[in-house]
Order: sequence, then C-alpha cells, then structure tokens
Amino acid sequence: QVQLVESGGGLVQPGGSLRLSCAASGFTFRSYTMSWYRQAPGKERELVARIASTVGSTNYADSVKGRFTISRDNAENTVYLQMNSLKAEDTAVYYCKAVGPMGRTFYWGQGTQVTVSS
Repeated sequence: QVQLVESGGGLVQPGGSLRLSCAASGFTFRSYTMSWYRQAPGKERELVARIASTVGSTNYADSVKGRFTISRDNAENTVYLQMNSLKAEDTAVYYCKAVGPMGRTFYWGQGTQVTVSS
C-alpha cells in the first residue's frame, strides 16, 4: 500500500521557519522524483520544489528561491522542505508528490497546512 505522509506544518510568524517532512512507503522511493506543491484558498495547486531521483538535482518556484530548500534521504524514504523567511503569501496546504520513472505512476500525500501570520 502506497503512502505519503506529510508532517511539520503549523502556524508560524512572518520571518519564521518550518521544516516539512514527507515519509514514503509502498514503492521504490529512490527511483521516484519527489516534489512539494502547495495550494492556497481560491488558487490552483502550484509546484514549489522538485528533487530528482538519481543525482538529486533540484528546481524551485521563483517565489521561494533562496528561502526554501528541498532535500531527500533515500535511506529513510523521506523528503524534506526547509522553509525559511516565511511570508504571509506562503500560507497554503502543502502536498508531497512522487512521480515514478517515465512519469507512468504518481502519488499524492494528504497535505499539511502551513499558516504564516502574526
């Protein structure tokens, strides 16, 4: 049974930091490209950051470059999103996504709420 379980969300003040985790099971994690998406109320889901399966190359949305860092631990089957210098506009539900080789399979987590507010 495939599972992606996000954790680490919560309420944080502007300028603060959070670290999201996504624990994966039920598939060959190291072979999957892992991504974080987010969806704010009334907006479409958007890609935040992605990390490749092999060499671990990364890419980020322009809005988070220099503030967020995606990483993965293939031994622990976990992907992380370190979020620094958080802004109110980062408020959203954050989702973890796994995409298999050639994009033939993909899985979503259930999401974790991040709220940035004073």
